[in-house]
Amino acid sequence: MKQLRIPAVYMRGGTSKGVFFLARDLPVDPAERDRLLMRVIGSPDRYGKQTDGMGGATSSTSKVVILAKSTRPDCDVDYLFGQVAIDRPLVDWSGNCGNLSAAVGPFALSMGLLDGPAEGDAVVRIWQANIAKKIVAHVPMHGGEVQELGDFELDGVAFPAAEVKLEFLDPADDGEGEARGTGATFPTGNPIDVLDVPGVGKVEATLIKAGNPTVFVDAASLGLRGTELQGDVNGDTALLACAEAVRALATVMMGDARTPEEATATRQHTPKLSFVARPAGYTASDGRAVPADSIDLLARIFSMGVLHHAMTGTGAVAIAAAAAIPGTIVHRVAPAGADGRVRFGHPSGTLKVGAEVCRVGEHWRVAKVMMSRSARRLMEGWVRVPG
Repeated sequence: MKQLRIPAVYMRGGTSKGVFFLARDLPVDPAERDRLLMRVIGSPDRYGKQTDGMGGATSSTSKVVILAKSTRPDCDVDYLFGQVAIDRPLVDWSGNCGNLSAAVGPFALSMGLLDGPAEGDAVVRIWQANIAKKIVAHVPMHGGEVQELGDFELDGVAFPAAEVKLEFLDPADDGEGEARGTGATFPTGNPIDVLDVPGVGKVEATLIKAGNPTVFVDAASLGLRGTELQGDVNGDTALLACAEAVRALATVMMGDARTPEEATATRQHTPKLSFVARPAGYTASDGRAVPADSIDLLARIFSMGVLHHAMTGTGAVAIAAAAAIPGTIVHRVAPAGADGRVRFGHPSGTLKVGAEVCRVGEHWRVAKVMMSRSARRLMEGWVRVPG
């Protein structure tokens, strides 16, 4: 028996890590491709550790990315993201990873999918194939190569690096003909819905499709304060079951699953459930104090069934959009400032994001969401996979 040898790059993007591939190096058949990618990551692992693969046994480190030179005239690269389940045979292709989006431009440039300037910023136009949206990455270059080192600090990442500026263009749909299941900004047509969740009761929620499908609830509706860290949540099986029940019913209402059971079985990655609250001081996961007056709101998000250690990139996109649109739960807690920006506190620290929105008839259009991340190549070469 021989092992396959497949070109790959292991990269950090934002607060996530993943294995990056060129599409030409992977099987064309989706089922064969998924089996191979799961084996690369080390899933399914009944021990939940992914010891025999590249995965890190968390939602932030069990990820794969596939890139190809784009055939679209307005884009440079096509980007497909896969969230690999840890304990079951599933690669969820239903949404994007906003954090790894920051690594797409650097990877594409370093692999020669497009040329960049010798100095200054390379503008990389990315087609996000999972959600059919466009992202523009501004990647710093120096000496004809991607500049990865710098002094930009990102809460949730221990070391500074070069700043990669991202623009998520039209991350929400235009709202025309909003109705359940259409994929519009508010799939139900409402900025706030009341979910009657079995075993939980009635919960107010904003169901929005911006970046990724996201469900926002007030922290108090889950019996939480909004200052929680992973250790306060991830060992509470009853709380996690409650959160999943809310998320699963919202998935049905958004038109992304037929039943809550289907949502839990086949759509672990999206939609995400986030809870928000008014500012309060707390101690971040690294021991630093986050004063209440340094943030506009508290935000936490669940990813793959547990609380995320920081904030997902697409969760930040959804927060920016929801804060800018009147009537949502996020806007009720913290309306975006005059410049469209909002700073929120997450378990690892703080993050500032901004959105440009406008009213089009009876609907809101999210023209753009902006945020900064960093990215770095951790290892490059080949991954070995049993044949």
